[in-house]
Amino acid sequence: MKQIAILGPTASGKTALSIELALAYNAVILSLDSLSIYKQIDIASAKPTLLERRDVVHFGIDEINITTPFNVTLFFKLYQKAMQYAQENDKNLIIVGGTSFYLKSMMEGLSQKPTITDEIKTQVQNTLLNMQSAYELIKNQDITYANKISPQDKYRIEKWLEIYYASGLGSSEYFLYNTKEPLIKNIEIFEIDLDKELLRQRIALRTNIMLKNGLIDEVVFLERTYTRKPNPMSSIGIKETLDYLDGYLNLEELEEKISTNTARLAKRQRTFNTSQLPLHVKGDTTFLKEKIEQYFQS
Repeated sequence: MKQIAILGPTASGKTALSIELALAYNAVILSLDSLSIYKQIDIASAKPTLLERRDVVHFGIDEINITTPFNVTLFFKLYQKAMQYAQENDKNLIIVGGTSFYLKSMMEGLSQKPTITDEIKTQVQNTLLNMQSAYELIKNQDITYANKISPQDKYRIEKWLEIYYASGLGSSEYFLYNTKEPLIKNIEIFEIDLDKELLRQRIALRTNIMLKNGLIDEVVFLERTYTRKPNPMSSIGIKETLDYLDGYLNLEELEEKISTNTARLAKRQRTFNTSQLPLHVKGDTTFLKEKIEQYFQS
């Protein structure tokens, strides 16, 4: 069994390429996308349609409800599920998506956090009542961590306090002794790298198609069904549509804002792939297809 990862910014053509290759080389697909994982978010996520998925087994799409919280450990479980299926059915595995953080986490592994009891949670919340005092505690116990965060970063201060109260160690020291175990130890990475202007054009086209396919109606349904509280409701495509529904944007401005925010996301994705992942093959879809075919045939 061989496994590869096809990465690239949103709207770069990952879906079409991955399905074509999966059909040609007897592979299943694991989607690494923080929005496609949700049921009922179909247009805003630009997930492959049921028709497109018909002939290839997919994991990581339509896995959970919009109100179900998740973190990177869910993708660990989905990877294990996809890997087991591929091995049992003598298939290859193609990991595809724009959220490369999940791939990086699986390649590096996650350290096991200590058990956080209700008593510890209460202790943490009491400490957070005085953010300045909480940050001073971190400075005194774990200056390495303190220098990486803002004194107003409540989320990261809270996570540090949980580990400290549960283990008696600052997180820097705790993770030093609790080493990571990589989940993925051998994988070839290929990244779609398009000209910036071409990518912008593709993003604009996809945004236009999403609107024509009923993005606004989808967001109306999601809001009526789940309210605006679930985290996915703040995702690109959904949050701008909510602004449109509130009267802050007209239709033309809505389309432009989704395209602009998507282009910004694409830039962040490209930067992450360059700075956080090992050196890997990059190129347009034609070039990558040739390289991936060579790998599968080798």
